[in-house]
Amino acid sequence: MSEHITEQEREAFYKTVYTRRDVRSEFLPERIPDDVLSRILTAAHHAPSVGFMQPWDFICIKNNKTKQAVKQAFIIANNKAAERLSGERKQQYQALKLEGITESPLNICVTCNRTRTGDFVLGRTTNSDMDLYSTVCAVQTLWLAARAENIGMGWVSILHEEKLKGLLNLPDHVVPVAYLCLGYVSKFHDKPDLERKGWLPRRKVEQHLHNEIWRSNKE
Repeated sequence: MSEHITEQEREAFYKTVYTRRDVRSEFLPERIPDDVLSRILTAAHHAPSVGFMQPWDFICIKNNKTKQAVKQAFIIANNKAAERLSGERKQQYQALKLEGITESPLNICVTCNRTRTGDFVLGRTTNSDMDLYSTVCAVQTLWLAARAENIGMGWVSILHEEKLKGLLNLPDHVVPVAYLCLGYVSKFHDKPDLERKGWLPRRKVEQHLHNEIWRSNKE
């Protein structure tokens, strides 16, 4: 395999980035073939990690009973979140579909083993959360790999950690970082759902750029 990225390969990468979506509503029942899933997970396993500790694991969930239990945990957490809002904003929030747990043929929980490779991890001696950040890199890589395979993915973040740990039998030193829903979809929307539905606009990249030091007017 050539190390040089061709112009065509570069354009394919940017297309994957710009058309990636957080999918919740468009899942089809078609299962993901084993070889496709293997490619996606292998790509995720090649994500960067501090100290090359590779702290992630991937729990693949297809059982409907497990999905239903996670869905119920989501409903409880989501109702609790809605209590923090009122009026029109609350109505807008409650109208959003924020997960596709039971609709998607495959759920994946990406976890972080906080003890992997022992007490000393190169690059983690100052910031102990670098293992969590590394696991998020695996999540992002998995997301892009799924999109490159024309598979939709959604991240369900409205879940209480301890409840999810209990449902998936996670040991104390293993943290659930992301609960993901994957499957083929009827379509990918031109814009993210929350942008399309008016929850928040897409900010310009210039609003996020600073030179040398933080500039408060970028808020």
